[in-house]
Order: sequence, then C-alpha cells, then structure tokens
Amino acid sequence: MELRDIEIFLTLAEELHFGRTAERLHVTPARITQAIKKQERQIGALLFERTNRSVRLTTVGEQLRDDLLPHYEGLAYGMRRAKLAASGQTAVLRLGLMPFNISEFRVFWDEFRDRHPNWQLKLRRMHYTDPFEQLRSGEFDAVVLWLPVREPDFVVGPTLFHDPRVLAVADDHPLADRETVTLEETTEYVHAMAPLGSRYWEDGYLPFVTPGGNPVNRGRPALHADDLIDMISTGEVVHIFPGHVRRHWGMSNIRFIPVTDMPPISYALIWRSELESEPIRAVAEVIGELGARQL
Repeated sequence: MELRDIEIFLTLAEELHFGRTAERLHVTPARITQAIKKQERQIGALLFERTNRSVRLTTVGEQLRDDLLPHYEGLAYGMRRAKLAASGQTAVLRLGLMPFNISEFRVFWDEFRDRHPNWQLKLRRMHYTDPFEQLRSGEFDAVVLWLPVREPDFVVGPTLFHDPRVLAVADDHPLADRETVTLEETTEYVHAMAPLGSRYWEDGYLPFVTPGGNPVNRGRPALHADDLIDMISTGEVVHIFPGHVRRHWGMSNIRFIPVTDMPPISYALIWRSELESEPIRAVAEVIGELGARQL
C-alpha cells in the first residue's frame, strides 16, 4: 500500500463517510472508493461494510486500522519534521477551532507569527463529533472551545472572545418575524445538537432545561455544519448559535434572532496538560496579552 492509500484508509476509518473523507483529503469520492477497492482486492477481504445509510469497519478493517495507525503517525511525523527543517521552521502548532470566525481573530494569529517566524501555525476547523477526543487523540495540539471545560487532563487557557446568542430559524418559521426571542419561547420547537460526548459541555451551549424549568426539545444530532444548516433551512429544527455566525452564514432563507435570556458564550484556548509545549505557551501568552474580544 502506498502512503496516500494508507492515509485514505485511515481517514475513512475515522470519518466513516466517503464524502467527508474526500472533502478532508481534497480528492473526489470516486478516488476514495477506488483506493479502498484496491486495498480490499490486495488483502482479499472487505475492510468496510457499506449500505445506503452507513459505513462501518469490518473485523479485518478494525485490525488493519489498529496495526497501521501507529506506523503511519510515525511516518507522517518524520515527514513533517523533514519539511520543517528544509523550510527553516522548527515547530508546528496545530490549532483546532470550534467557532467559525477564524478570520476575525487574525490579530492573535498575526501577532503569534510575527513573534515566532520559525514556528508554523496551522488553523483548522473542527468537526462536531466529540471535540475532546480530537484533542486527546493528537489530531490537534490545542483547540478553541466554548466554556465551561472541566476535564482533569486539560488546561483552560485565556479567553479569546465573548459572543451574544442568536436563534437561527427558516425564513418562513413562526418566529422568523420576531425582533428578539427568549429560550423559553423556543421549547415547543425541535433543536439540534451535535454528539459532543459530554453532557455538561453540551448544557453549556444549549441548556437541557430553561430557567423556567421547561425541557429544551432536542431532535436528531447534526454531525456537520452543512447538515445543521440544511435542517434549519427546511424548518426541521431551530438552533441557537454564537452571534458571529451571522457574518459567516449570510443566507437569505435563514433568520438570526437575538436571544435575550441567555448569557454570552465564551471561547477559550484549551490544551492537554501533559503535552504542554513552548508554542502552546506562546500562543496563550499572545491571547492573554491582547485580551478577550467582545463581539
């Protein structure tokens, strides 16, 4: 197997979705299918069970993933170090972001790059499924997540911004003409949430119960931003966002309405305590010195 084919297999084993795997690797879904079929012919067994609704690893696929992953990570790490050495860079900081407003915080990123020209800063948007595990798995060195985060193996660093809440609804929704809305007024409608893997953290974004004691109705989970927007635009769900999404999802068929009975949501820099590094401390220092933004 070529290194690229191993990367395709391992990415599909993580995503379990041909379209998302293709998008992540910047290739066509046909290329993913071709690579997997080639691997299955070479091995003589199916690696994935595929239906119209799901993709799952077979027992053989699980074994191959477990055997290949540590070797692939070692090779990828060696290649990254070689490229850094060739370019004169000495470190890479991979920063995962749950908010959408990467560009609005260029003041942080530019200052970091100015102070540390030999360090590369890679900014990537995180997918919704269990962001804590994305940090623990080593996919990112540090992440920007909403608060509170109360994980014993994580360090909660400086806060980047505070953002008021807005409710997203379809333009023909019964609430679409409202100037403001309260969380209490949304309980008769279905909300969507991602499979985040932590109940207290999900409650920090969208409470399970309103201040008045009414349960907030949750529908099927949204795995990606596109899924969520489609569900909102068709009227299947409503969803509460940080206010900055209005500047990044300007869609004529969706209304964003300020929510008046929820506090602003805050996002902070988070990293694993045992893997704290000089680049992580440096970006935390920049964010702390420049201070949190009030959006």
